[in-house]
Amino acid sequence: MTVDLSGKRLALFKEIVPKLSRLALVLDPREPSSKPTAIANERAGRAAGCLIKVFEVTTADEIDPAFSVIARESFDGAFAVGPPMYNERVQVGASAMAHKVPTIASNAEQVPYGLLLSYGPDFPDHFRRAVGYVDRILKGAKPGDLPIEQPTRLKLVINLKTAKALGLTVPHSLLATADQVIE
Repeated sequence: MTVDLSGKRLALFKEIVPKLSRLALVLDPREPSSKPTAIANERAGRAAGCLIKVFEVTTADEIDPAFSVIARESFDGAFAVGPPMYNERVQVGASAMAHKVPTIASNAEQVPYGLLLSYGPDFPDHFRRAVGYVDRILKGAKPGDLPIEQPTRLKLVINLKTAKALGLTVPHSLLATADQVIE
């Protein structure tokens, strides 16, 4: 879904960072979804008039130097994507804030650590729905016969503390549609 939501995520980010013309895509190239994610975001960026540049991060030690370069090269924001960025969300948030780089993610659970916003599947809801699969399997269904389901609920989370620290104004229309606002 990260690929499918690239355009929407970029549009939401541009509502808070209207001058967004250069976006850093921070990802681990070893992650299987990194290449399709980069391609989808570059496509969405072209459509929105925004240059997307990939910054490869393979270890936690590379996160802060990457954000340092992103800030030094005057990128307007960053998108921290993939499980490695999720796993290192504390450090990603700290580096984004230290270098004053507005940062978006696809997972709501990353936002409280200093990221500006997220838009993506509501994973706790998706995990709760997985109980239905377990129930069907315990009642005799073959796992291979069960349909693959995409998450049905998307979640927008905005961190107002981060916006304030970065000197950004979040439009009221966006706050009204947010599922969660961190103040």
